Amino acid sequence: MKFDLQKFSAALEVGRKYTYIPFSLKVFESVSSTNQTLWSLLEQGAESGSVVIATQQTAGRGQWGRQWISASGGLYLSVAIAPKLEATDAYQLTLASAWGIAAQLQNCGVSVGIKWPNDLVLDGRKLGGILTETKVYQGKITQAVIGVGINWTNPVPETGINLESWQASQNSQSISCLEMLTSTVLLGIESGIECLVQEGISILLSRYLELLTNLGDQVYIDNILGKITGVNSQGNLRISTDFYDTQKGKTSEIYVQPGTISLGYRKFSV
Repeated sequence: MKFDLQKFSAALEVGRKYTYIPFSLKVFESVSSTNQTLWSLLEQGAESGSVVIATQQTAGRGQWGRQWISASGGLYLSVAIAPKLEATDAYQLTLASAWGIAAQLQNCGVSVGIKWPNDLVLDGRKLGGILTETKVYQGKITQAVIGVGINWTNPVPETGINLESWQASQNSQSISCLEMLTSTVLLGIESGIECLVQEGISILLSRYLELLTNLGDQVYIDNILGKITGVNSQGNLRISTDFYDTQKGKTSEIYVQPGTISLGYRKFSV
């Protein structure tokens, strides 16, 4: 699948309201992993704003070391940034990217939501995901790579959905090509990071929660039934329970770290 840089640049300029990240795009037909490729380029002198894109990955990675199936026809993209954040706040980059991408897709008429912590969902199925990796020095993030995978025309498992088939079912083609999807994702990352830096984590979280599909869901934690009520600034899930905390004199709230539980996907039928 040939990537048209001119078409991409035109789509990016149409949608861009500001220039927060100086994107510099490098396109590959196939790589082992866009994140891994970008880290290698950074070691060779590539700068913040560098972007690697591929339509296939042979060794894609998801969160917590899981394999990311990356068949030809999807969008696999990584962007390098140099955020001024404490290492303990690294997960805010994932929250910002998830919200920004989902919001940009919604602006294009695609009714995307966020499944905690880092998945993009459409009609109850997985459309894409985000993997953020960082380098840290003296407690501060010196460099970050944000990796995004979006199902475009590639085959997907039962719990997945690709954007082309969804648009066909809606008789819509608001995102008409891979180049436009790429620009939409990059604009989303840019707007999410801009919101985090300029407006702060509280505002970003409020916007993230507006798109979170898990709010109100019931889950079991150590055999205790709870209800999902939100997410904190470190990306931890907030769960309220009926368990009464005698020391605090109120109903207990549990914080669950990313990777601790899997919320799964709602069943969906057509």
